[in-house]
Amino acid sequence: MFCDGCGAAVQPGQAYCGRCGKQIVGPVSEVPQRPGRVQGHVQLLGILWLAASALNVLGGLILLLLANTLFAHLQSLGAPDAATSFLRPLLSVIGMFVLAKAAFGFLAGWGLMQRESWARMLALVLGFVALFNIPVGTALGIYTLWVLLPVQSELEYDALVSAKAA
Repeated sequence: MFCDGCGAAVQPGQAYCGRCGKQIVGPVSEVPQRPGRVQGHVQLLGILWLAASALNVLGGLILLLLANTLFAHLQSLGAPDAATSFLRPLLSVIGMFVLAKAAFGFLAGWGLMQRESWARMLALVLGFVALFNIPVGTALGIYTLWVLLPVQSELEYDALVSAKAA
């Protein structure tokens, strides 16, 4: 219970505030607790990871499609052998990495929304990796680090996980 003048804690039945001296009139009300930063943002963060992963799936599939269709037939169209033998495997490997990143992003998004204990660490690792994916990945990486990286966030997320398990 708090004083409506200065916000100091007051005991039930107390006539005057101990800090500001204001007379307490009527019942002393409790100030509702605001949700913490993690609790207020973890659901949105999970949704954003799912959306970003969907975009990564599209990009990875396009790279694989280009590598296995266009670059597979460039040699028959008269392109030099060195370029086609180098670009096709390179684009295929990059496409596979992008699809793997998307799979981990889907896992992190789902884990955050379900308040899984491992999801915070996975999202932080992906947040650091996403910083290099300008501009959308950079924004998502900064937001992820802002929500989940501080020590207070770790404690709050662990409390959310414990509350879900109970």
